[in-house]
Amino acid sequence: MNGAKTIEIAVVGHTNTGKTSLLRTLSRDTRFGEVSDRPATTRDVRGVLLLADGEPVVALYDTPGLEDAMGVSALLAEQHADAADPVAAVEVFLAGDHGNGRYEQEAKVLRQMLRSDAALYVVDAREPVRAKHREELRLLAACGKPLLPVLNFVASGEADAGTWRAQLARLGLHVLAEFDTVVYDARAERSVFERLASLLEDRRADFERLQASREREREALIDAACRAVAELLVDAAGARRHGALDADSESLHEQLRDAIRGAEQRCVDTLLGLFRFELDAYIPPALPLQQGRWQLDAFDPQTLRHFGIRTGSAAAAGGAAGLAVDAAVGGMSLGAAALLGAGIGAGWSALRSFGQPWLDRLRGEQRIALEEPTLALLAARQCLLLRALLRRGHASQDRVHTDTPQGWPSEALRQAVLRCRAHPEWSRLNGSADGSVPAPVLRHLVASVRALLN
Repeated sequence: MNGAKTIEIAVVGHTNTGKTSLLRTLSRDTRFGEVSDRPATTRDVRGVLLLADGEPVVALYDTPGLEDAMGVSALLAEQHADAADPVAAVEVFLAGDHGNGRYEQEAKVLRQMLRSDAALYVVDAREPVRAKHREELRLLAACGKPLLPVLNFVASGEADAGTWRAQLARLGLHVLAEFDTVVYDARAERSVFERLASLLEDRRADFERLQASREREREALIDAACRAVAELLVDAAGARRHGALDADSESLHEQLRDAIRGAEQRCVDTLLGLFRFELDAYIPPALPLQQGRWQLDAFDPQTLRHFGIRTGSAAAAGGAAGLAVDAAVGGMSLGAAALLGAGIGAGWSALRSFGQPWLDRLRGEQRIALEEPTLALLAARQCLLLRALLRRGHASQDRVHTDTPQGWPSEALRQAVLRCRAHPEWSRLNGSADGSVPAPVLRHLVASVRALLN
């Protein structure tokens, strides 16, 4: 900041237009203030800092809703008509008893307006333009500070941004921004800061620095999220459980199930933590999650069908949908493999379907791993979660509906994941494995996940 004063912005408007929601989304903080359909939820002024490279640049102040701007305007006209100018009239009003305390909430708003460099006037674009809105704007204009109207909830089908633009223009407000607090849009956020910079030209460099910092943070967040998904898929693809031929097969299946569920839960927690979301603060958007855990069992055939993934009869017959015999030949000698190949006939598909159980039997052991449909499911729903979080505002409380994925999210991701099946040493879910994935392999997986977000 080079010693520059923090830019102070008042967030003002009528009750229940989404002022607190705007601050939640801009600050990436689901805990800021209280978001409710009840009117006058915010009763006091609260602030939050926006940082650029760790330094405060902008301070946003949440203010109570303006409930009776007409009454305040009438009082100013009646008692302070002889003031030197509108700002002086507001100052006299604030120094008094605020209409015997009747306009205490409005006084808090006006006081913060005078302290701030500019203000965001938040409008619920789903509401029609009423006389109360025009009077609020006139009252706020009397404070002599730059005012930027922000049309909220513009993603709603009920929004009428065109009418609001026309009416604001009639009041001399030609610079405004559209921003939806429940559907995150990086371009909309950028426009808020750009328009504030146009109103506070001497602080343009600070706004540009803030936006550049936030864009770098967003890119780093997306990279970290894609890496978390990629690491889960590497772990799942290479996960193995094996035991003696006469060991309890169901016990091995359950061990693998538990390991995969645990790995998936850790990935979910990582994604939510990166985006600073808490599941108990909102309903997950069209995802089979509940309190941070998948409601639907990853090994349930019904779950696989829900995601458009077909399971093989062998897995179902085995009593563990999504589990199959590992196709790797392991430590089989070349001579034995050749003999086995001659016995079952040439062909890779035959070896996959029938050869490995014979090989394991010759070695006196059984081995299980994830089958492709389960890997597809894990990839599909992690990518679905990631897409939803990228588009979710921190004030969102309603369920976001998304299309149900069909099979693998992409062929590129499928090929990248299936290559990892031959490398159980990369999986952190295997006790003796070191989990060291070659950097080029991980980068390719991360790139395949990220390509799905564009």
